[in-house]
Amino acid sequence: MMDVAKLAQVSPSTVSLYLRKPAAVSPAAGQEIARAIAALGYVPNLVAGGLAAASSKVVSVIVPSIRNAFFAETVSSLQSALVAEGFQVLLGHSEYGEEQEEALVRTALSWAPAAVVLTGLSHSAGTRKLLQASGVPVVEMWELGADPIDMAVGFSHPQVGATAARHLLSKGRRTLAFLGARMQEDHRAAKRASGFVEEARQGEPRTCEIINHPGAATVEAGSLLLNRALQQIPDLDGIACSNDLIALGALFECQRRGIAVPESIAILGFGDLDFSASCIPSLTTIRPSGDLIGREAARLILSSIHGEPPDGSARIVDTGHVLVERRST
Repeated sequence: MMDVAKLAQVSPSTVSLYLRKPAAVSPAAGQEIARAIAALGYVPNLVAGGLAAASSKVVSVIVPSIRNAFFAETVSSLQSALVAEGFQVLLGHSEYGEEQEEALVRTALSWAPAAVVLTGLSHSAGTRKLLQASGVPVVEMWELGADPIDMAVGFSHPQVGATAARHLLSKGRRTLAFLGARMQEDHRAAKRASGFVEEARQGEPRTCEIINHPGAATVEAGSLLLNRALQQIPDLDGIACSNDLIALGALFECQRRGIAVPESIAILGFGDLDFSASCIPSLTTIRPSGDLIGREAARLILSSIHGEPPDGSARIVDTGHVLVERRST
């Protein structure tokens, strides 16, 4: 650091500030420090800094799957906000397994993270015990409900399911199904399914079924699920899907079978992924504001790290959801 300061012609404390919080240094000084770092090949020793401060500049973020596009937007916005304050994200994925999540949490805590971010509210007893004893700020994201470990940012998944059911009922659909995948592990998708059925039954449908595929939520799974749904419910006229990939697979299968969408079957997804607006027909879906979840999680983390943790209801942030109506319904 002394070598960088000498080459950049600034004080060592300015270099230290730049490494911790680049925006706090003037643009001119920041450019000179960046040039010096590049010229010298300097890499800060974050472990040594963590030992000195009793916590590192790393925030551990654990998601169910790095293959799931839903979490990419959230992690990206979370990282952008944290990097601006001198923090880095350490990303892990649990593959929807509570034991794997607990192992990731145990490893993360061994590195004295500045904060831990988990996905959802369903964790093993061991994970909850580890985090409650750690004293580290914890944010659970993508779900709201009772008894968060520390802080929570997200939305109600049963309410998302209810929104989907109300929309299909409003279109005159009465023979309904919820198509989902891996719901034995994906508790949030299962909650959307239960919210869908509970709300649909208020409209006295002729039929309302939940159909689950045991594997991953993919386009292929959507095709398989629609086939199963039509075998069980030949007069099916409305489906909600646990995500847009499954909805796209169902849409493709309808096209292969010559089933008109939405005339014969209305299809509704979840996630508002990039293809949803441009597929044919365009896909009605529910948007969960993944970028806002990331920004709000970062805000809660930084407030806690800076000694201003939110109190009471301010520890829970409801980011809501939005129905995006398109041609498929």
